[in-house]
Amino acid sequence: MAQGCRRRLLGPRRPRVRAVDECVASIGGFTMTEIDHIALSVASFARSKEFYETALAPLGIKVIIERAGSAGFGRAFPHFWIREGVGTFQSARQIEVITPAHVAFRAADRDQVVAFHQAALRAGGMDIGAPGPRPQYHPGYHGAFVADPDGHNIEAVVHGE
Repeated sequence: MAQGCRRRLLGPRRPRVRAVDECVASIGGFTMTEIDHIALSVASFARSKEFYETALAPLGIKVIIERAGSAGFGRAFPHFWIREGVGTFQSARQIEVITPAHVAFRAADRDQVVAFHQAALRAGGMDIGAPGPRPQYHPGYHGAFVADPDGHNIEAVVHGE
């Protein structure tokens, strides 16, 4: 296993437990494994699922789990989820609007950043940042940004030359 990687066991007490290698990317001392998963609310599950299947395919990300009105995407583990409609808090207070969020997916190289951007535009995304360097973030930052059908800012990024 590469340096900076660890094994993560999937599934509690299963007879055959699968394991996933998680590699740690460190930028300025912050490791990128603090977040286990993220979920976005979407207005139309079918429309958003189709968008994300197309946009994330160049990054090797696909649907891992699908349930009624929700889907978990990843390479081996569902770290990114979409779910239709508004959610509820424990207090049962309804969320009345879908607030756009920003999610960045790691790409293996600059070609994957370009392929993600092209696929996302074909899938109906809106260009909000063509593939290219973003030196204002840090040297070697190369990303592309699209707005998904609900206005979420979705990015593919590679760090380094």
